[in-house]
Amino acid sequence: MATQDDHGTRDGGGTKASPGPDDDGALIGLRAPGAGLSEVPATAADLARVRVLDLAWNELSELPGWIGGLTDLRELRLDGNRLTWLPDLTGLAALRALHLDGNRLTGVPACPPGLETLFLYGNAVEVLPERFGGRLRHLSAGGNRLTALPAGLWDETGLESLNVAENGLTEVPSAIGRLTRLRMLDLGHNRLTSLPSELGDLPLTDYLYLSDNQLTEAPAWLGRLDRLAYLGLTDNRVTRLPEEIGGMASLVELRLYGNRLEELPRAIGRLGRLRELHLRGNRLTALPPEIGGLTELRHLDLRDNLLAELPPELGRLDRLTTLDLRNNRLRSLPENLAALPALEKLDLRWNKLDPAPDGEPEPLRRLRERGCVILR
Repeated sequence: MATQDDHGTRDGGGTKASPGPDDDGALIGLRAPGAGLSEVPATAADLARVRVLDLAWNELSELPGWIGGLTDLRELRLDGNRLTWLPDLTGLAALRALHLDGNRLTGVPACPPGLETLFLYGNAVEVLPERFGGRLRHLSAGGNRLTALPAGLWDETGLESLNVAENGLTEVPSAIGRLTRLRMLDLGHNRLTSLPSELGDLPLTDYLYLSDNQLTEAPAWLGRLDRLAYLGLTDNRVTRLPEEIGGMASLVELRLYGNRLEELPRAIGRLGRLRELHLRGNRLTALPPEIGGLTELRHLDLRDNLLAELPPELGRLDRLTTLDLRNNRLRSLPENLAALPALEKLDLRWNKLDPAPDGEPEPLRRLRERGCVILR
């Protein structure tokens, strides 16, 4: 099999993976991802000084116990194997990153004290360790069988990203508010019916996923997340949005499809940086005129609602490129829709527009003439 050193070069000779040296001759890594291995292709002596061990996407069902004695090891990649258990790794004092996605683990042993990154996505873990060592920065434990999170998790105050999606969580404790460095949080695809207000105090910047839960309201504390760029609140049971949502001044993408919204708050127009607004599959009967304030909007999805008319303020969305209005109750269109200078695609299928004298409503004729794709 080919070998690869830490600089990404490959040596096609031989059939055994071997550690690669750095410029000083020190052993820095053994990399053999996707090589069809059923056992570790080296001995403890071979790997005594190794820093990176990458055996991802192989056929390993177990690891030798001596792995736990590799005191120089900083990164261990074992994604996509067949592991059901792990040997004691607490002696790996130098280990900073442990990648275990896509195995068959039902539990996780105690973590090395200096671990900063732990990826466990797509296993069968039922309980997380009570303690992680105190230096954890990134934890991905989605796609497991968790029904609760350990109290010790909230002591990991250096956490920057936390993914516990696709589990069976029914609540999130208020202690999550102690994660004062958290930038990314994924709670999607669980069984949550409510959320603690302390989430509004987190310094989230990148994303907050809350999709596919059992939430019936969008809480007012969302308005305090004024640095958040992406909010996913799809496929819940939300009936209304609070006016406080206008405080999400940094929001770039807002996904709300698959809920039960009947109206939008006027404060929606304060989201001056918003580029994508996804409202498919709700119960909207009208849009507030303040929607014209979304001057950075590029994509607006209103498919599968109950809209009978559109506000003329839509004509102010100078950067809008895609407008999806499929399956509403539209009979006519505002004249200034034709004034949208950036519109590239307008989808009007499954509406029943009144016929125009010349066969096509004037706004559509003008849009089509300048190259906009119109689907009816």
